[in-house]
Amino acid sequence: MAIKGYKARIRLSGLNPKDLDRICSQIKEIAVKTGVEISGPIPLPTKRLVVPVRKSPDGEGSETWDHWEMRVHKRLIDIAADERALRQIMRIQVPKDVNIEIVLES
Repeated sequence: MAIKGYKARIRLSGLNPKDLDRICSQIKEIAVKTGVEISGPIPLPTKRLVVPVRKSPDGEGSETWDHWEMRVHKRLIDIAADERALRQIMRIQVPKDVNIEIVLES
């Protein structure tokens, strides 16, 4: 039973975009099966975290640097607040490097 006027906002973030897309497709399948309105997945801008590190451990020699980078990919899904659909979404197996956040909004 859908809660009138409420929606669930699902925020997914992770390092591997294929994992995020797989979880998004599972959420879409659940929404289609239960007949709930869904909006998304909306890809949000990728956050790039760059860390410059000196190659030489002792400071001798030429100044050469390595640049290590980590990219955080994000997706946003809005779904009508339906109890049955949300219970099924919470049962999805999420990899450990994927963060999922579900917030109810009016």
